[in-house]
Amino acid sequence: MPAESVDVVVVGMGPGGEDVATRLAKAGLSVVGVEGRLVGGECPYYACVPTKMMVRAAGALAEARRVGELAGTAAVQPDWGPVAARIRDEATDDWDDAAAVERFEKAGGRFVRGWGRISAPGEVTVATGDGERVFAAGRAIVLNPGTAPAIPSLDGLEGTPYWTNRDAVPATEVPESLIVLGGGPVGVEFAQIFARFGARVTVVGRLVPRDEPEAGRLLADVFAREGIEVRSGAHGTAVRYDGQEFALELDSGETVRAARLLVATGRRTDLAALGIGAVGLDENAKSIPVDNRMRAADGVWAIGDVTGAGAFTHVSMYQARIAAQDILGDGDEVAAYHAVPRVTFTDPEIGAVGMTEEQARAAGLNVRIGYTEVPASVRGWIHKTDNDGFIKVVEDAARGVLVGATSAGPQGGEVLSALAVAVHAEVPTATLRQMILAYPTFHRAVESALDSLTGS
Repeated sequence: MPAESVDVVVVGMGPGGEDVATRLAKAGLSVVGVEGRLVGGECPYYACVPTKMMVRAAGALAEARRVGELAGTAAVQPDWGPVAARIRDEATDDWDDAAAVERFEKAGGRFVRGWGRISAPGEVTVATGDGERVFAAGRAIVLNPGTAPAIPSLDGLEGTPYWTNRDAVPATEVPESLIVLGGGPVGVEFAQIFARFGARVTVVGRLVPRDEPEAGRLLADVFAREGIEVRSGAHGTAVRYDGQEFALELDSGETVRAARLLVATGRRTDLAALGIGAVGLDENAKSIPVDNRMRAADGVWAIGDVTGAGAFTHVSMYQARIAAQDILGDGDEVAAYHAVPRVTFTDPEIGAVGMTEEQARAAGLNVRIGYTEVPASVRGWIHKTDNDGFIKVVEDAARGVLVGATSAGPQGGEVLSALAVAVHAEVPTATLRQMILAYPTFHRAVESALDSLTGS
């Protein structure tokens, strides 16, 4: 089959892929965007956007239930119908990416629905519903394949109607009971959402294991208060499904039962399916190594989850900008990941940036820790009910700068912004202490955390 010559082929049109493809097309290059699922990727259809609509709705229920402690009385009757309708109609267009495809094509790009792989240096073969198409990319191949749910090898799981995030988001009703296997951000967000809408929820796994241990303990306390059961140290060993109910056997000997099982045990990418071996890259690796301009091999750039720099939309978009500039030869920006922010949208929100205390110590830094609890702050006291949270800062004492921070609490993700700037710009802690922080805001707790910096 003769190859069609183009300037750039972008394999995977998630947020970063769509962005880099659009930038290059607008710059006048002939760009082919390839996607087998939905243009826009996981974020607008099964992750960031619809799940935050769920979080917003669940938060409204929780806030209404707090009226009795603050302002009188209120009767709360959960209804999943408006949530499902909003996700279907406003967020996903009923899981239709026609608008996204049209947007890309109006920018000057060409879209091909299918699965792309590098079939030779400078060449991409796309498996479409009508056969294969081959493109010779004269200037660049950009890989942005995204990830899929990683499913553990549990005895009895295969063949059962378990959920992943791709099943939970389109759900039209709340299950009576739910087991969430995995305590990472996806698992804890869904756990709290469905619990607040009336499901009996059990989480199996350590809560937010990549964050500071204080964050996991905080969520465990909040979950206990909200009736969410947590099996923090347990692991699933086998699954049984009788047509009505899941039974998850744990290594502790306990069996947990529920109407639904949500598997939230991480994400994976099939690098072999991308054909990266054709350009000398390891198809058995967990990620594709790139330099600080996103170059993976001669004529190949990679962005997004597949680079291992952080499975976040904002990282993918950041890398897309750098890759586009490098391909066009008109930028000198290089990637730096010392201040990658992340937020888990539970209530309280868990925002974090940079290194945890454990990571900083493992890196050999002379560490000082500052810590304060949100309820002890003036705004926390004003907020009163459900004011759980803390600020923790991690300082490299030798340089006198923050290398990491966690902001947990009401609006924790928003409070994180000031700490993210401090870590990114390496602002001296002495300078941060001289800031005037508005009173009485949640941000004021940052001042207390800085004042408490001690130890090494």
